[in-house]
Amino acid sequence: MIQEVVGQLPPESTQQAVGYPSLFLLVALGALVPVVPTGALVSSAAVVAFHQTDPFALLVVFGVASSAAFLGDICLYWLGQRGVRSKNGSKWLQAISDRAAPERLAQAQQKLDEHGSVVLVLSRLVPAGRIPVMLACLLGRMPMRRFARGDVPACLAWAATYQLIGILGGSLFPEPWQGVVAAVGLTLLISGAPAVWRRVRARFSR
Repeated sequence: MIQEVVGQLPPESTQQAVGYPSLFLLVALGALVPVVPTGALVSSAAVVAFHQTDPFALLVVFGVASSAAFLGDICLYWLGQRGVRSKNGSKWLQAISDRAAPERLAQAQQKLDEHGSVVLVLSRLVPAGRIPVMLACLLGRMPMRRFARGDVPACLAWAATYQLIGILGGSLFPEPWQGVVAAVGLTLLISGAPAVWRRVRARFSR
């Protein structure tokens, strides 16, 4: 069934005309609303690009994904800053706070004090690490300009990492759909591993 659907895919030019804007919008949305599996999206797009004849397809996916992630981070940080400055807060600041466990926030604040904006790069690569670090930056009143400088390499490293996962999946399988399934499975495994580990550790520590 999947093979039949893939066999009916539109030409590369049509895929690119629809796929690149969709990737940008979904990644930017995922940065604002951290429930969209943006890593899986980038890996899947990289698999498709890997099997295309356009030599610049992978480079375009990297540029689209990293720029969309950066835009989403900046918008979310700006909205969070408004909440910090407001006496009544904001729904965006509350949403960020609700997604940051107290212990993760304390760790993020400590690492931010010790290493500065370098922590932003690592936070993008560690599953569920972006929100606690961003909240720590907000509570520490980090200026937007400084946050943006640290977020640029963070988004570039994040896009490169998940694109490499997609390239790996695309190189292991002859059909794009097979690589997409492998890449999505791997990214979901990476994303869910820390949460599973915390639950197992908490159960055995009782």
